[in-house]
Amino acid sequence: MLRRPARFLVACAVAVFATALHAQSVFLEDLTSPEVQALVRNGHTTVLIPIGGTEQNGPHMVLGKHNVRAKVLCGRIAAALGNALVAPVIAYVPEGSVSPPSSHMRFAGTISITPQTFERLLEDAARSLRATGFRDIVFVGDHGGYQRNEQAVAERLDREWAKTPARARALVEYYRAAETEYPAALAARGHSKDAIGTHAGLADTSLSLAVDPKLVRRDVLAAGQHLDGAHGVYGDPRGSSEALGQLGVDAIVRRSVEALRGATQH
Repeated sequence: MLRRPARFLVACAVAVFATALHAQSVFLEDLTSPEVQALVRNGHTTVLIPIGGTEQNGPHMVLGKHNVRAKVLCGRIAAALGNALVAPVIAYVPEGSVSPPSSHMRFAGTISITPQTFERLLEDAARSLRATGFRDIVFVGDHGGYQRNEQAVAERLDREWAKTPARARALVEYYRAAETEYPAALAARGHSKDAIGTHAGLADTSLSLAVDPKLVRRDVLAAGQHLDGAHGVYGDPRGSSEALGQLGVDAIVRRSVEALRGATQH
C-alpha cells in the first residue's frame, strides 16, 4: 500500500497528465481558462474564428453543413500551424431577408441576421479574444455571402489596433481555394461546370462528405429526386464522393496555412 505522500505524488502526476491530454486540443471549447492562458503565454497567439451559417442545403444536406466544415477545417489548419487555437463557430450569419423571405430564407430551417448585426458580432468576438492575449485574430468563413463583411471588419479592427501588437485578418484564401482551385481540380477530372455547381452540387456535397459523411443523406442522393434549383440545389450532387471532396479539403488547408504563415512572418 502506498503511503500518503506517495499517493499524493501519484495523484498529482495523474492530474498533470490529464491536463496535458486536454491541452492537446486546438479548440477553445475543449480547454479550461488556465490552459488557454498557458498556451497563449507559450506562443499560441493566433486564433481562428470559424464562421459557418445555418441554411438550407437542398434535400440531401443538413442545415449545419457550413458550421461543421468551418470547425473541422479550422482545426486542421490550426494543427498544421502549430501555434494557433480555434474559437467557437459563429453559426448565425446573413442569409437573406426574413420578411419578405429571400435567398435561403425561402426554405425551412434557415436562420438569418442582418449584415450590421453580423459585423458587430465579429467585432465583439475579436475584441474578446484580443483581451485574452491573442495577437493574430483571423476570420475564416466557409460561406461566400459574407466574405466582404469579414474583410470590412478586419480592416476596421486593424486600423483601431494599429499602435498595438494585435492584428485582424480575413482569411480570403480559404474561400478562394474552395471557389477556384477545388472546382478546377474537379473539372480536370472530367466533371462539368453544371455538375460542380455553386450550392449543394457536386463540389459542395463532396466536400461535406470528406469532412463528415453524416452531413449528407446518401439515400436522398441515390433516389435522385428534387435535386434542382426549385429545391435549393444548384449543380448535380449525384456523383459526389469523399475522394472528390478530399481534393477540396487539401486545397483549402494548404492555401490557408501558406497564407497565415506568410502573414504572421511579416
